Amino acid sequence: MQRAFRDEGQWQVPRYREIVPVISQLQQALGSGSVFTRFIRDEAETGAWAAYYRRWDGMRFPSGSEAWDITLDVPGEAIVLDAPTFSKWGPDLAALVPEGAEMVLVGVATDCCVLSTALGAVDAGRFVTVVSDACAAVSDEAQQQTLALLKLLSPMCEVVTSEELLAR
Repeated sequence: MQRAFRDEGQWQVPRYREIVPVISQLQQALGSGSVFTRFIRDEAETGAWAAYYRRWDGMRFPSGSEAWDITLDVPGEAIVLDAPTFSKWGPDLAALVPEGAEMVLVGVATDCCVLSTALGAVDAGRFVTVVSDACAAVSDEAQQQTLALLKLLSPMCEVVTSEELLAR
């Protein structure tokens, strides 16, 4: 949940603002333990990233740019992990989510970072729950397609609404 995806621009997610209250509600209800992740552009643009950023030239913000700022309230004790990749799954996040544990995913973009992170976590033996109304994609069609794909991974990956998650 970053400015680069909220504000007008090439990566703007149209339903971004709609999911903010849902995420805030979940954050309050689930308490501490939230991990915030940020996409931060690798200015070296190695390998295929060079071609990617030629396509999205307007998103070549330096790593310290406000574009990468998190737009949600981040509690002082919260962990923030940065990564220059779509997937935020890696050794740092794996160390926070024990094997066999559940990880709840919310945010943007469902069809990019959420999907990539879910796949990495599932491959590493974690249960993933994607909260459909606390995620948003580049379009409604992409949202539905991505959620349908993630549902195919059940029981390793479940897709639920915030109401269903809070009713557990």
